[in-house]
Amino acid sequence: MDMKKVGPPPIELKVVNRLLDLLSTDDDFRLLFVEDASAALAQAGYVLPEGATAHPAFCMKVDRLASKENIVRDRAKLEKSLNAIQGFMAPKEMRDEA
Repeated sequence: MDMKKVGPPPIELKVVNRLLDLLSTDDDFRLLFVEDASAALAQAGYVLPEGATAHPAFCMKVDRLASKENIVRDRAKLEKSLNAIQGFMAPKEMRDEA
């Protein structure tokens, strides 16, 4: 029996690193990420794999983004979460859950 992975492929580590760099330093990029996560991911270098029509991250809605300091603090967790097979939720370390 051919077993297939469930869910879309991980986001490449270089894209994850660029995304986290921008989210932890660039106010304009942070605003773009809240307004249009798919545009922000594309700006960070994400390209859909050949044959794919969408990635769940493109549907992501971010109401409250974690502070730059919290993204820096939780970077290792975020790298691991974002570089894994993706679900439909943004990692909790990326959300501001005050």
